[in-house]
Amino acid sequence: MIEPICHGPQLLNAIGYATVSAGNLAVWWLGQSGFVIKSPKGTLVIDPYLSEHLTKKYEHTSKPHIRMTQAPCRGHELKTIDLVLASHKHSDHLDPGTMPDLLAASPAAKLGLPASLIEHAVSLGLPADRFIPLDAGTTFEHAGFRIRAIPSAHEGLDTDEQGRHLYLGFVVEAEGLRLYHSGDSLAYDGLTGWLGPGPFDVLFLPINGRDPARGVAGNMSAAEAVTLASQVRPRFVVPHHYDMFTFNTVPVAEFEAEAQRLPAGVVPRTLRCGERWEIRP
Repeated sequence: MIEPICHGPQLLNAIGYATVSAGNLAVWWLGQSGFVIKSPKGTLVIDPYLSEHLTKKYEHTSKPHIRMTQAPCRGHELKTIDLVLASHKHSDHLDPGTMPDLLAASPAAKLGLPASLIEHAVSLGLPADRFIPLDAGTTFEHAGFRIRAIPSAHEGLDTDEQGRHLYLGFVVEAEGLRLYHSGDSLAYDGLTGWLGPGPFDVLFLPINGRDPARGVAGNMSAAEAVTLASQVRPRFVVPHHYDMFTFNTVPVAEFEAEAQRLPAGVVPRTLRCGERWEIRP
């Protein structure tokens, strides 16, 4: 099993006591699509999967979710979080084994999630009075972060019977920096339009691809993630959604090879689980 570069009390202290200078952001990768982003004003967590929920759920099935990377911490240990974002219903993004404990441990934290998932989130025991319901185009500000939700296509741009999107990505602005976290998504026609004009500092993009025949729903491949980054031209592109489950991953070397065709000024940044990375102007 892959051991995080920083985990347990060491990681928790690094996040909780980190000093972040004005104009900068500190980032930690939690594995899969999970990230902690800390500014001088607040701490944001996106799509944390910190449990063994899926390993237990799919044990003795044709889709065993065997963990490849040790969880760097558990949900109940994250006690200083101001805002959590969940991009969609799948348990490696809205984790029943992480989210209730995290929100209990950080009682001031708000949870931004697709409005289409409110009933599901309540069924997990999550506190509805702390939800921020989102749909494509929704914007809000909290704890120094400005969030704009945009559609994601986890195969298609699926909606519920009320027309509310099931899968979202997030444009995050803080300290004069602009980031995009895709959630799970293909590089669909119209995505760059939703991202909008203006420079991006970081794109966080999945690289595991898709294989519906094996039950692996749609995500960008490493090549597609690099192509999108080549169109948007952020300062950095960070891969995610790999090295978590043996049946649904790709070697990060595929991304690193594809990244050789990134245009000048776009830097690939591969993080290790638990690693701190600081984004500066």
